[in-house]
Formats: sequence, C-alpha cells, structure tokens
Amino acid sequence: MEKPIGLNRNQQFLKRLFDVLFSFVGLFFMIVPIIFLIVMATLSTKKFGLFSQQRVGRNAKLFLMYKIRTMTGDHQGPSISALNRSRITSFGKILRRTNLDELPQLFNVFIGNMSLVGPRPDVSGYADKLVGDERVILSVRPGITGPATLKYKNEEKLLSMQRDPKEYNDKIIWKEKIKMNKQYIENWSLLYDIQCIIKTVLN
Repeated sequence: MEKPIGLNRNQQFLKRLFDVLFSFVGLFFMIVPIIFLIVMATLSTKKFGLFSQQRVGRNAKLFLMYKIRTMTGDHQGPSISALNRSRITSFGKILRRTNLDELPQLFNVFIGNMSLVGPRPDVSGYADKLVGDERVILSVRPGITGPATLKYKNEEKLLSMQRDPKEYNDKIIWKEKIKMNKQYIENWSLLYDIQCIIKTVLN
C-alpha cells in the first residue's frame, strides 16, 4: 500500500519553528491566567484543575494532552462530550464556550506533542479506524485548532440535539472531519495556519 503523502521536510520545519516561537510567547503571557483558571477549576470541580488525557499524536504515538478540568468526577468514559453534559460545572461551561480549557495545550505545542493548527487529536478507538490515505492525518502533529475545529465549534450543542449523539458523531461529524483534515494537509501553508489562529481568536 502506498504511504500517504504529508508535508515535506521544509514545510514541517517551517510549521514547527512557528509553533515553537508562538507557543513560547503564548506561555510567557498566559502562564498567570492559566494558573488562575486551574485554581478556579479546582474550586468548582473539587479536584485538581489541570488534568491530562491520553491521545493519539503524530505517527500514531500516544501522548498526554493537557486541559483545564471542566467536569466533576473523573474525565473518563465516553469521548463524546454531549454524553457528559450533566457533569460539566457552571465554570466549566464558560471555559468550554470560550475554549479557555484548551490553553494548557500551549505546553503540548512547545514540547512537540501538538501543533497550533492541525487535526484535533483523537482517542485510540477513533484513530485506529483511519484507513488508506486517511492515515495521512497521522503524519502531522495534532492541533489546538484547525478548519474542522472551527466548523464544529458548536459541536457539543449540535450533538446534544441528536437522539443518538454517538451515532451522529461517528456517521456524520467524524467522517466530515476526516475529509477536512485531509484537505488541510494537502493544501497546507503557513498563511493558512495564521488565518486559522486569527479566526479561532475572533470566534
């Protein structure tokens, strides 16, 4: 089977250089707000406000992705957020609506687990389903944001309206995200990444 083609070496270097510089500046300015949000999340969930989840990264290697805690109890079980809505705290809803719970992933970007822009990192059960040229998605570092993330920024609300959220996610949203993520990689440019970041901040 022919290996899926991803970014070339020069593109990978340019993307990584941008990630390191941007995430360093981001962490420098956001470290105090991140600590404040962790403290607030600790108070609202009654558990330490920073937690990690195992996700599938570049070349299918597992890594720990960091987020600010938004739910009571353990962040385990179904990966579909709509199935856990009853456990999301009031403060957690604000974090999710503003995407502030994703801020600790700047550290993931800085150390090389993630990129600022790219496909969102899946859990093993979903990443294992990628076949053929779909696996080009695993040739790049997963991102904090990206075209698919922007399109489905209201994913939790959309899923909460479905009779079977998991089925709708698996048959509709996940397949559309695969298509969009492939297109992102095939048409990658640094300008495109910058545009995605600006759209994420403005949205």
